[in-house]
Amino acid sequence: MPTRAPADRESRRKPAKGARATASGRPVVLFAAGSLKAALGEVAAAFTAETGVPVRAEFGPSGVLRKRIEGGEAADVFASANMAHPAALRDAGRTEQVFPFARNRLCAIVRPGLAVDSAGLLDAMLDPAVRVAISTPGADPSGDYAMALFDRADALRPGAAAALRAKALRLTGAPDSPAPPDGRNPYGWVIGGNRADLFLTYRTNARLAQADTPGLAIVAVPDALAVGAEYGLAVLHGASDHAADLAACILSMRGQEILRSYGFGQL
Repeated sequence: MPTRAPADRESRRKPAKGARATASGRPVVLFAAGSLKAALGEVAAAFTAETGVPVRAEFGPSGVLRKRIEGGEAADVFASANMAHPAALRDAGRTEQVFPFARNRLCAIVRPGLAVDSAGLLDAMLDPAVRVAISTPGADPSGDYAMALFDRADALRPGAAAALRAKALRLTGAPDSPAPPDGRNPYGWVIGGNRADLFLTYRTNARLAQADTPGLAIVAVPDALAVGAEYGLAVLHGASDHAADLAACILSMRGQEILRSYGFGQL
């Protein structure tokens, strides 16, 4: 990680609780990937409890959030499910640096009654009778990672990538994707509602989906198909006074512990 990262500021900041937040009345606006909702929701709550600085969080597909920022919406901190979207903002002069802060990995969520294991995952995905769902490429990095997995499958079985790209249902991640009812996990809702038989998504999402919809199976992607995800963090130019402090909290030991507790990998 580069020197003088936001995390370096953590040892220097000891603000009186609520002091500057009261003076400005402005919360730190966090735009973050939907897969981070539970984890960064807890980090933001811990940050506010420690500093008195409120956080207003907007969670959604990273590509959609990036376009909102590019379109002029005000955001202070951007936490993306890949490095590419914040890097594009850096290249456009919207931020100075992008810091990796978490890792994830794809797995498969499988509906009850469909017998699939890791060794047979590719066969199941290629079965014409099995409805395979992914998130929307371009709008959501999860969909981009799924496309990379399909490309890896082609090395094992020529033609697999084209077949999987053609059959994959883009059921989440787009601006017009159907939204689940309040309180429901989108992946559990999709599988539980019989909209797909198998959903490729992050292992962190799979844990939450399984808690939402009992009976779902989580199947690890075999090493030959495995695709990892690296998450990127940026403080945007023109951000509020405490934006770098929130970024420091996410990068801190406590922030990393919270992320790990939700299944995110260590950097």
